[in-house]
Amino acid sequence: MIADFIRRLTRRRSPSPAISRSALRASRQVIAPRPGSAAAHAIATTTVMPSGRLRDYARTARGVGRLAAITVWVPLSVGFEAVLLLVPGTAKIRWTRMVWGGLCLLLSLRIRVVGRRAGGVGGRKARQNGERPVIYVSNHSTWLDVPVLGTVLPSNFVAKGDIEGWPIMGLVSRIGRTIFVSRQRSTTGRERDEMLHRLMVEGDNLILFPEGTSSDGSRVLPFLSAFFAIAKPPRLPKGKGPVEPDSEAAAIAARPGMTPLIQPVSVVYDELEGLPVNHARRPVFAWYGDMELGPHVWQLLKWRSMRATVLLHPALDPDDFPSRKALAQAAWRAVAAGAAELRQNQPRPEQDSAYACRPLAGMLPQDLERHGG
Repeated sequence: MIADFIRRLTRRRSPSPAISRSALRASRQVIAPRPGSAAAHAIATTTVMPSGRLRDYARTARGVGRLAAITVWVPLSVGFEAVLLLVPGTAKIRWTRMVWGGLCLLLSLRIRVVGRRAGGVGGRKARQNGERPVIYVSNHSTWLDVPVLGTVLPSNFVAKGDIEGWPIMGLVSRIGRTIFVSRQRSTTGRERDEMLHRLMVEGDNLILFPEGTSSDGSRVLPFLSAFFAIAKPPRLPKGKGPVEPDSEAAAIAARPGMTPLIQPVSVVYDELEGLPVNHARRPVFAWYGDMELGPHVWQLLKWRSMRATVLLHPALDPDDFPSRKALAQAAWRAVAAGAAELRQNQPRPEQDSAYACRPLAGMLPQDLERHGG
């Protein structure tokens, strides 16, 4: 026992040289204001706030300001759109893009578009002149998909019927001429006739979310082939000839070259406050399942800036596919592959026609080309 004590004692390192008390005092001299002076009083009464709390206050103030601006913008713009419903022509279609574009601007949500949109603005005259209708099919991960696609594409949405009963969104959707579907067999025929009328007679293009629901944004769910029935009607039984068109819409649809085109669209939210969005940050945008809308909107309002990239794929002709299921599979493959590529945050070369959509103008470069600048 005594030997162990001697052994431990001999293993200790040599102590460091002692530092005098005066040397320590000299090494940490502090210049302080004189007691009773104004500087001393200012230091005594100053409260240092943690940087995290300051950041939280700034984010809350940002959210409140944006919410107030949106509260003013939405009623005014939608009210003006209600007046435009009485005006013939494409003014209501163009103004709808302004409504969604203004909302994106207030959210500090920038939109980057890659590719070229199929079709034009639409309208009755366009259909009478033989302009082919377009159905845009996109992946769906959040409510932000609606203002983003509504800004880029001159179209109307096809949405679930329960949205029509929502307090504010229901009214906005009805004024925005959204087509509501219930997905019940008893109403399928009526809803299909309404979509056909809007495509062929009114001259509207449509936006569909064939996944049937929103997802977490990490993948694209399989497309339901029922959403493609308007573009690819079921085949007639053998020995039964084509039925005579029983409506103006059916007559226009029966003309050669008037089958609606299908353009796949991939949407990915790839930047948050100037930084690429990775797997950990993707839930910031995703809104799905039983998530409440109000808290999700409030959290998004507090971020400084966001960016969405919209990838427009080449359009598909339904006449080139043997069945509705094959058409749905081809559209899904294009959308899923495009979304997976965008999630990798790889830079695209300039020749890929990447450009920023001007949200408040609701215009793309090809719109300027069509109207002479």
